[in-house]
Amino acid sequence: MRVLIAEDDASVAGALAAVLARAGHETTGVARGGDVLLRHRDAELVLLDLGLEDMDGLEALRRLRAVSDVPAIVVTARGDERSTVRALRLGADDYLVKPVRMHELLARIEAVARRRGGPDAGAGAADVVIVDDVRIDLAAHRVSTTAGDVALTPTEHALLAVLARRVGVAVSRQQILDEVWGDAYAATSRSYDVHLAQVRQKLPGLTITTIRGFGCRLEEGDAA
Repeated sequence: MRVLIAEDDASVAGALAAVLARAGHETTGVARGGDVLLRHRDAELVLLDLGLEDMDGLEALRRLRAVSDVPAIVVTARGDERSTVRALRLGADDYLVKPVRMHELLARIEAVARRRGGPDAGAGAADVVIVDDVRIDLAAHRVSTTAGDVALTPTEHALLAVLARRVGVAVSRQQILDEVWGDAYAATSRSYDVHLAQVRQKLPGLTITTIRGFGCRLEEGDAA
């Protein structure tokens, strides 16, 4: 993949670039949020630090999401819940706190690439799932209601797709984490909860029941 590394610490940027290069990725480094906005079109993935030279990384992410849905993984020293939740709600695909374990970073990149590229997995599953007035087109990555299309991020769509392929069936949290974020994803991460809350907020017509200590279930609609 072509990876844009937005990092103001040259030593950290160099270490990330070296690891990614050994894994077969092509990297470009920038230290300014303005350069992210100028150069994101040439990238297939952005690794975004929140401490950039010219602006806060969250602001850079907000501006990036206004013009592009290029995959973005935040890699930062900020481990507080407020920053994590805000970044995910702004459209980050994942959030890693420094110091980063490089094998985990590579696994996260692979997971993002899987859910961003091609139709959803699941041989034999219906391409379109309809629950009440919500139409979920798994192959086209499109969700709509009677009011029109609903804009979901790729991660939100991937999470919804796991449930939509199993309407009425309880799906474990770990299974969702495995399918959406990859095997290396930590089950304690807040990404799951934040993205599930976003899906519920954007699609209030769907009933997603939380099963305490297990996972959740997308309830079947009233329509046959």
